[in-house]
Amino acid sequence: MGGLFASLGRTVSAGVVLLIVIVMGASAVTGQSIKVDHAYATVIMRWLHVVCGIMWIGLLWYLSFVQMPTLPKVEPVESRIAITRFIAPAVMWWLRYAALATVVTGLLLATMNKYVVQALTLRPGFIMIGTGMWMALVMALVVWFIVWPSQRKVLGLIEATAEEKAAAASRVFYGSRFNTLFSIGMLYCMVAQQNAPL
Repeated sequence: MGGLFASLGRTVSAGVVLLIVIVMGASAVTGQSIKVDHAYATVIMRWLHVVCGIMWIGLLWYLSFVQMPTLPKVEPVESRIAITRFIAPAVMWWLRYAALATVVTGLLLATMNKYVVQALTLRPGFIMIGTGMWMALVMALVVWFIVWPSQRKVLGLIEATAEEKAAAASRVFYGSRFNTLFSIGMLYCMVAQQNAPL
């Protein structure tokens, strides 16, 4: 058992195997065979979209609720090095690519379900999902074009003067807070669409 949980790759692989067992078991119990068709492909795409979104918003909220408020309290200051040198770059890598994957899978899902144009143009019946999609797109742009370039300076991944680092830290802070603010409404719009389409 320890070998399974000692490796993140093995743990995730085991999770996928467990999912397959659950799906096959449910199919066997209900007597319904699994048809790999368009409808099933949209289920898989929705699942991928949700998994990517959980990774993205989970990391955003980790940064907003845990790391950013706690880091200034870490003493001695030298203890912060492990966070800024190792943890923060890893978080930023996963955050960036989770944001990208969430947007791509969301657009693919909307295309597969034939509502991407209606949603992005905010037509009646698609206003909630469209608003959520636009909010997610803005949030992803903030991650890639404001937070990440600024974070690279803050973390010392590219050269910057003390003044540039201070200005970059401010952009990281406000970009992350903006995305946290937007995430609340964005998540509501995403889940409200299927229950109360507007």
